[in-house]
Amino acid sequence: MNDQELFEAIASAALLRGEFTLRSGRKSKYYLDKYLFEGEPAILRELGERFARHAGSSTTRIAGAELGGVALAAATSMASGIPFVIVRNAKKDYGTQKMFEGKLEPGDRVLLVEDVATTGGQVLEAARTLTESGAQVEKIVAVIDRQEGARENVEGAGFVFEAIMTKADLGITD
Repeated sequence: MNDQELFEAIASAALLRGEFTLRSGRKSKYYLDKYLFEGEPAILRELGERFARHAGSSTTRIAGAELGGVALAAATSMASGIPFVIVRNAKKDYGTQKMFEGKLEPGDRVLLVEDVATTGGQVLEAARTLTESGAQVEKIVAVIDRQEGARENVEGAGFVFEAIMTKADLGITD
């Protein structure tokens, strides 16, 4: 699948128009429903392959935040052969009581995958959880950068940020 085919597939599957409240609390006239594009096998496979290209030779783990990053991390893991971990939004109060699921070792070098980046708040929380666990986040890569501050916030926090596409690639001009 080339870039334009991927952009069109994601826009067709997941671009909704109307009035929406985003996780950040901001209002928007469009919404990118990550579950609609992540649920499509051809799109998810292509995203996994594209994320895998961002893994460096020293990358030892792929990570994705629950819930939207789980399928992306799994697809990237399958495409790259690198194990993945799931970063929780909140510490569970039973069992191991960890903030992540899967094996994460101090010193692991992590590619953190994200679905839709607006302000970067959730992915920054995940990055902090990983670094507090002794891992190093090599890079944060989003499927879509809404171009509403995520890049600036992520880079301002000292992380490398890249995106597979932006809202402009999807034909969103508002």
